[in-house]
Amino acid sequence: MSEQSLETQIGRMCFVGFEGLEPPAYLLDWIRAGRVGGIILFARNIASPQQVAALTDALQAAAPDGVLIGIDQEGGVVARLREAQGFTEVPGALALASAADSVHHVEQVAGVLAAELRAVGIHWDYYPVVDLSYNAANPSVGTRSYGSDPAQVSALAAAAVRGLQREGVAASPKHFPGLGNTPIDTHQGLPVLDTPLEHLEQMDLAPYHAVIAENAATIMVTHTIFTALDATLPATLSPVVVNQLLRGRLHFDGVVTTDCMEMKAISDRYPPGESAVLAALGGFDTILFSHTPARQEAAHDALLQAVQQGRVPRDLIDTANRRIMDFRRRYLKPRGDLGAIGNPRHRAIAREAAQAGVTLVKGGAAFPLAGNGSGVGVIEFPSVLESGIVEAGGVTGFARLFHQRLPQAEVLVWREGASHEALGLARRAGTLVLATRNAHLDTRQLAAAREYMAAAPQTILVALRNPYDAGVLEAADSIACTCGDAVPSLEAVVAALAGDYTPAGRLPVRI
Repeated sequence: MSEQSLETQIGRMCFVGFEGLEPPAYLLDWIRAGRVGGIILFARNIASPQQVAALTDALQAAAPDGVLIGIDQEGGVVARLREAQGFTEVPGALALASAADSVHHVEQVAGVLAAELRAVGIHWDYYPVVDLSYNAANPSVGTRSYGSDPAQVSALAAAAVRGLQREGVAASPKHFPGLGNTPIDTHQGLPVLDTPLEHLEQMDLAPYHAVIAENAATIMVTHTIFTALDATLPATLSPVVVNQLLRGRLHFDGVVTTDCMEMKAISDRYPPGESAVLAALGGFDTILFSHTPARQEAAHDALLQAVQQGRVPRDLIDTANRRIMDFRRRYLKPRGDLGAIGNPRHRAIAREAAQAGVTLVKGGAAFPLAGNGSGVGVIEFPSVLESGIVEAGGVTGFARLFHQRLPQAEVLVWREGASHEALGLARRAGTLVLATRNAHLDTRQLAAAREYMAAAPQTILVALRNPYDAGVLEAADSIACTCGDAVPSLEAVVAALAGDYTPAGRLPVRI
């Protein structure tokens, strides 16, 4: 084969991200030259359905053979396409898992995600998260998980893959072989786990058997060292993890992708070119650099040079391209109709799923609220960036929705320096509604919440993110958990507080 043919093959393996609402000139040049095989979009690239469609159209126009476009659209806390931009927001994994008919809701919601992604020209969703929820301190999984029971997570993971791929969007279960028990966010550092292989097989790998049986198109691997498998290399660079475990023991022959190689777990230890070469040697088909043009270029050039010099065998590149080309035949399709986005059916599916997932952990005389909110105080703790995967930091919404429904309530969104004001509200309110977001991980939020609860005559705790807040603020008179603060989940819990329905969800984790 010619050198140009080799460069094209290398290019198909390189996936990149960029800044802005339009593709920059250098990126279009790379696509025309065959140096890029795929694009990942983030919130920084999203303004409206029409803008995203124009962006993906521009990317395709530059690509002689088309370019794959992916995104992290999980629902819940990790969603790049939001209701404020015109898309349908859906509950996250833990909220869906809390519903009685969770398999049905997961499959329906995945179909909604896929239909709206296809409409704007996105082919690949890095979804679902199939990590088990092991402990409350995990900094990056939380409400993105379907829970702690491997059988339930397996069933819901399979449903998500079915719902997504039936609508023509490739699924990418993650983070293989399992990120749920890591104490470190891989955006910030490199976790090392000594989990025995027998434990992995019984627990973390169970969902992967299920999604492979559903013909999942791709699987994403985590930046974590599993000493029982490879004591030296992170899973993202390890041929043991990919070739022996995922390919050999689990018999997966779809596309295997890295997580972003610019996360500190990798970038603090390996130059971009070296990490790309090690990933190719490890058996990866697509290698993802989400942010920096210089690192993206270095990765491409180092990989090309490593093949030319014989360090990376050509047959590894050929095999990766065989899988990529099969993937492209199945999923690289023209975009759909923008009319699918935000349609009434999609919003009804999201609303029904959100209501089914609200869980009343502790009932009490204060729940539900009576009247129009007179005598009710609301203190909402706004969201914060607790992980590099979350881009929607600082967004509130509960207080606004609550005030719309119960206009006589006195509402305060907590901020640094507002403790005196919040304490006064807690003391004069007949009932205090305290809306927390991961107070169990935030010592300042937890201390403030306890102070306000002690001052209030009676308190309703609404845990808007991880339900573990219910375990550290158990003194509240009533406790409701949404397991996520996507718009439909916020609307659902406000409706429950107002007495529209009785929450019937059951938490899939212990608190």
